[in-house]
Amino acid sequence: MTWAEIHTRFGQHVSKRFDWALYRAGIERFGTKEPLSQPATATHAKFFFGTNNGEAAHRAALLRTHMPHVADAIIHEADDILRHEFHLLGYEKIRLGATIDWHSDPIHEKRSPLQPWFKIDFLDFRVVGDHKVIWELNRQQHLVTLAKAWLLTGNPDYTNELAAEFYSWQKANPYPLGINWASTLEVAFRSMSWLWVRSLLADCPGLTDNFHGDILRALQAHGRYVERYLSTYFSPNTHLLGEAVALFFLGTLCQQLSAAKRWQQEGWRIVLEGSERQVRSDGVYFEQSLYYHVYALDFFLQARLLASENGFAIPKQFDNVLRRMLDVVRALSEAGAPEGFGDDDGGRVFNPRRNRTECMTDPLSVGAILYECDSYNAAGMTEEAIWLFGDKAVEALAKPRAHREISSKAFEAGGIYVINDDQPWLQQLMIDAGPQGTGNSGHGHADALSIRFSLDGRRILVDPGTGCYICEGEDRNWFRGTGAHNTLRVDNLDQAIAEGPFAWSALPNVKAETWVNGQTFDFFTGSHDGYSRLPDPVLHRRFVFHLKGGFWLVRDVAEGQGRHLLDIFWHFAPDLELREEGRGLFAGSSTDTTMEHPGLAVLIDRDSGWSTEIADGFVSAAYGSKQAAPVLRASAKATLPEDCVALLIPTSKGSAVGTFSLLGERAVTKVRGYHYQTEQASEFLFLAPGDTAWKCGLWSSDAKLLYCKLEGGRLTHVIMVTGSFGEWRGKRFLSRQSPTEIFEWQSGPEREKTSTSRSNPRQDSVVCDFEIFDSVS
Repeated sequence: MTWAEIHTRFGQHVSKRFDWALYRAGIERFGTKEPLSQPATATHAKFFFGTNNGEAAHRAALLRTHMPHVADAIIHEADDILRHEFHLLGYEKIRLGATIDWHSDPIHEKRSPLQPWFKIDFLDFRVVGDHKVIWELNRQQHLVTLAKAWLLTGNPDYTNELAAEFYSWQKANPYPLGINWASTLEVAFRSMSWLWVRSLLADCPGLTDNFHGDILRALQAHGRYVERYLSTYFSPNTHLLGEAVALFFLGTLCQQLSAAKRWQQEGWRIVLEGSERQVRSDGVYFEQSLYYHVYALDFFLQARLLASENGFAIPKQFDNVLRRMLDVVRALSEAGAPEGFGDDDGGRVFNPRRNRTECMTDPLSVGAILYECDSYNAAGMTEEAIWLFGDKAVEALAKPRAHREISSKAFEAGGIYVINDDQPWLQQLMIDAGPQGTGNSGHGHADALSIRFSLDGRRILVDPGTGCYICEGEDRNWFRGTGAHNTLRVDNLDQAIAEGPFAWSALPNVKAETWVNGQTFDFFTGSHDGYSRLPDPVLHRRFVFHLKGGFWLVRDVAEGQGRHLLDIFWHFAPDLELREEGRGLFAGSSTDTTMEHPGLAVLIDRDSGWSTEIADGFVSAAYGSKQAAPVLRASAKATLPEDCVALLIPTSKGSAVGTFSLLGERAVTKVRGYHYQTEQASEFLFLAPGDTAWKCGLWSSDAKLLYCKLEGGRLTHVIMVTGSFGEWRGKRFLSRQSPTEIFEWQSGPEREKTSTSRSNPRQDSVVCDFEIFDSVS
């Protein structure tokens, strides 16, 4: 520890015990009853919309006009809240009875003790249950729902319930007692909720000046707590970021408070520093979790908007970071809803009900308006955008979205590689080849080189989600373990060693070794050494090749010595049915009787020695939820080196998909050749190290990758990566003196033969003789 860290930690340690001593002496620490220096309603600050001028009601009217289904959902949820029925995280319709117990976990029927907050071990399930469930209710974001419902209807029942719950909470949570003071981030979230309530209800005649004064005093107490117990060294991630944003909001919007200016400056400083420290150079958030990426982005965007509303100069570098983070979300959502990776926290900054993977595009709507960038408009109109921007949101997001050419993208610092295609259907495959996280990787999963795949806007190969953080059984470790992801597992072990619910040890080093994007293909190779800790170390290397408009090939190689149990998992979305068809398997919708949507055929070489089985797995769509989902598992007990190849073919249900086989010797050698045969064509793919000449069956080359397609006895497509020649039956059909990085050649009945190459322009030209293939049977 540095002296600064020692000083901070020691100061917090002493302060919380001093707070407890003051409470026992009958002295209030944070002044919830302290008189205000100015009237509670006096302020010159600007929220996202004006207060006391009818602007909040106008934005509610916009919501009713342009998103009536959302307005109706708000009212229905508010009616549930009146009955004390709550939707928390992934849990639905939780009934809390006539009197809300703010310290209980109703899911697991446990109650946290009313002790000084620093004496409560909130990670001990036996004592408190799942603290996440307790805290989600105590964020009081449901009070914002009640405030919005009042604006939409004018029904005073909503504001009466809101005031009753606010005072109920104050009475049940005297500082410093109880679990609801045990996390500074949770105090910050509650502050943000009350600030929204205060602004939404500024024109509400049913709330007295006493209520406005009491909520301001409560905000004062919360602000003092957040400032004193910042997670500077405890959780310098989204915890610290959320606390800083709350401080900035409190300091900006509560100018009546004596500490306001200090909070505003300190909060803004930490926000700017966090944008530099917590976000990688390519825009990927350092927790290696899509959910936490969006979490952080939401915090940054709201802080940025409030700052500009109140005359702050916005550093250009801060905007650059936010745009890079938006670029990541946009890249992951070009073919539909982005597929998650890493932990799913279950909460959201604005609307906690928007906690499914399909809602992770919400920041794009905010970014589209903020930066006047149509390419960010992937999510279309959102409720959040209307509340933040009003008429400007309607003008920007209601217009039809322009068609965008999609392309493959790499975020090298974060290790996210995205392969996109729009033929014959929209497709996306994402490869996770980055670090497991930051520090001990508390929110990362043991999923190195795992893939996710979507087709025609539907999830096919999925990430399992999180399940829960603290719960009975082994759900936490299962959902974040290697076997729950689309990758290779060795000897029933995870790629890293779990050390409690929020830490890993023996973290793998993950490398992206090849990333090549051609006009007609994409090619990736990567490796990780997570199993180098074994007595007989194992290196996992994965190859992914995509022929645009065609198939996907995924090859997994376990390099090493000795005999090991190898398992490769393919986790499918829960709404898919997995069944055997011919020599492969087909994953398609279990409810689509019209065959409107395509599915995915999976071919694995049946003569390879790997056995396959369809098993039961799970997917957690939101924190706490869990539903069954099909899994394809390929297994082998083998002496290394060993490999397994899967051919993934997007296709319509019932369509013939052809046959897939290995060329050459069965033993794992430096070169591997594959033959995919359909009624229309013969396709050959060869993978090799690329550093020496090789021969496989009738084919020879020195390329790292060679692909050839024959249709009607004629060669119609050639791809070569890092090679100088190709031969078939001893006849050279492609030649140059030195290797070219990429060579592509394609012909067809409606176009001339074309060739492209990328290399040093001063190198020799390519010599092609494709006529040797003419009339091949």
